[in-house]
Amino acid sequence: MSAAALLAGGVAAGLVAGTASCTAAQGGLLMGLADGRHGRDPALVAWFLAGRLASHTIAGALLGLLGSAVTLPPRARAVLLVVAGLTVIVFAIRLMRRGHAGCAAAPSEAPSEAPSEASLRTPFGVLSRYKAPLLGAATILVPCGVTLGVELVAVSSGSPVAGAAAMAGFVIGTAPAFALLGYVLRRVSRTRLARLAGVVAISAGLWTAASGVSLGGWLPAPDPAQAVTGPGGQTVTVWATRDGYRPAIVSARAGVPVEVVFKVAEHGCTDTVVIGGRDVALPATVRLPPHPPGSLRYVCGMGMYSGILTFS
Repeated sequence: MSAAALLAGGVAAGLVAGTASCTAAQGGLLMGLADGRHGRDPALVAWFLAGRLASHTIAGALLGLLGSAVTLPPRARAVLLVVAGLTVIVFAIRLMRRGHAGCAAAPSEAPSEAPSEASLRTPFGVLSRYKAPLLGAATILVPCGVTLGVELVAVSSGSPVAGAAAMAGFVIGTAPAFALLGYVLRRVSRTRLARLAGVVAISAGLWTAASGVSLGGWLPAPDPAQAVTGPGGQTVTVWATRDGYRPAIVSARAGVPVEVVFKVAEHGCTDTVVIGGRDVALPATVRLPPHPPGSLRYVCGMGMYSGILTFS
């Protein structure tokens, strides 16, 4: 596939599928710009997006050049998601506290003065100056579910130019959502609405951290007695939809090899499944060795949706 086609496909993926998941997973880093004396400067959002575009484009080129060798394993992505969720929560709490302080301040309180040119030459001043693009670049370390799908496309392209085009297009497609988020944060960061924004952000952070816990396989499996009997024998079929896997819990015989046939009913985050500690792009047939009685959990590439195989 040509670089131009991958660029267009990346833009479409960002606009259609990547908006909600990426802003939820990576929005906490953007919220960090609201914590400071220049948090209300709209130019910082542009620098944030520029840093995000640069890091994703470079990553796409590396993926296209090196292939799956640079793909993060599921456990590493799970840790990053948990860290991302905690980051969102920390920034949300600081946002709420700042909004409370702003409401308590006198209306006539003058805004803080801009830092002097001398202060910008200090180490902390330099860090503050480049905070926006650095935070934007750091979003590559916190991939959302759709990002993983685009990364797989970049890997399969086998070309650094095509891989960079796919990732750059994806960032361009999600840029309007991040710009809108930045605008909202500037509007509410020092008003009473900061409390509401903080509650929403905390919810997003908890959701992101929970997705990481699910992706890492750190959730207990349900009692096998709760399983709904699915296709019998040594072959089971699971359908991937936008809302999860159907059936969500299927049973198979213990002690014999099992084939899990994953089919795609609707495209979305569930197009990539993590089973047995490895990523599998769907549709696919996964052959499992004999398992003892018990349960095996699998999740989508972002940890949002999961399914259970019970062996009895």
